[in-house]
Amino acid sequence: MTEAARQYVPLTCHGHSRPVPHLCFSSLEKDGQYFMISACKDGNPMLRDGTTGDWIGTFIGHKGAVWQARLSPDISNAATASADFTAKIWDTHTGEVLYTLQHDHIVRAVAYPPDNSDLIATGGHEKKLRVFDLSEYNRNSNHGQNGHGQNGTTRPEPLVIPASSGHEIGEGVHKDSIKSIIWTQNPSIIVTASNKTLRWFDLPTKQVIREEVLDGEIKSCELVSLAPEYTSPNDIGGGMPVLAVAAGRWVYFWSGPNAMDELKRMDMKHMVASVGIDLKGRKIVVGEEPGTWAKVCRWDDGSDIETHKGHHGPIWSVVFSPDNKLYATGSEDGTIKMWKNCEGPYGLWRADKHVD
Repeated sequence: MTEAARQYVPLTCHGHSRPVPHLCFSSLEKDGQYFMISACKDGNPMLRDGTTGDWIGTFIGHKGAVWQARLSPDISNAATASADFTAKIWDTHTGEVLYTLQHDHIVRAVAYPPDNSDLIATGGHEKKLRVFDLSEYNRNSNHGQNGHGQNGTTRPEPLVIPASSGHEIGEGVHKDSIKSIIWTQNPSIIVTASNKTLRWFDLPTKQVIREEVLDGEIKSCELVSLAPEYTSPNDIGGGMPVLAVAAGRWVYFWSGPNAMDELKRMDMKHMVASVGIDLKGRKIVVGEEPGTWAKVCRWDDGSDIETHKGHHGPIWSVVFSPDNKLYATGSEDGTIKMWKNCEGPYGLWRADKHVD
């Protein structure tokens, strides 16, 4: 079977009622399990089994669109950024809100560092990058009890933290809304996407150390990484995470511990809404805008491999699983599709069915 013909039937995850602007996979657990969280403009982010897409739970509590959602490094918590002027931190086991970070405008972006589930960065229409250390706050003190947990025990109310108590990084630097935040493999370096500009910040000094102005407004910005046991020096990026950015007609890629080493930039000849990268298979997946298709192209020369059809709106998010065996697309049409990226059975794909 030719490479171009091997387009596996995708799994479609329903449940959302509005566009899905962002997806995120968790890290890989010891048993090989992982999870996926989806942000949605219906205000109800969802947690799913990463390999099957099966629904696990919905986080209820936002009063506006949720623009971004991420899972903490230890998968115990999830963070969401919302149009209701809050970022919320959730317990992934119970679905309860643990912390509400109260901002003064729409929150568009949240991020965790690679190795600390107590730190969270936020950004949005306030044009401020802030870092919060949740270990500084004790949810169990100075707050009343609200509701009942298992065995009749009471549980603390969510702790409301004003955004002003966060540590602002690069004060006054951003002139436009912050649409995405990436915490690099170096915990001291954070990257923001704002309008056409990527900025790298050094946390100890709170200063900008690099800026890149891209071809157009940045539509997607993700750090693509694999679980350590799946990385190889032969991967794109040499086994390091790769920062993948879609802006204007171009897609851009940086690697290295600080995500500062430019690997490549590619002119896609049309506007792009999102990009993901298969580090091992040396290919990229690009969501078109306007359009509903995802183009799969070779990393080395940009040539087309195949076109994914099935969504009914632009694809805003393309993310690869931590084992690289599938990737997911989130669309304006309110659905998530999962595409197989390996040979043989995997997840719910029991045979090598493919689209002719």
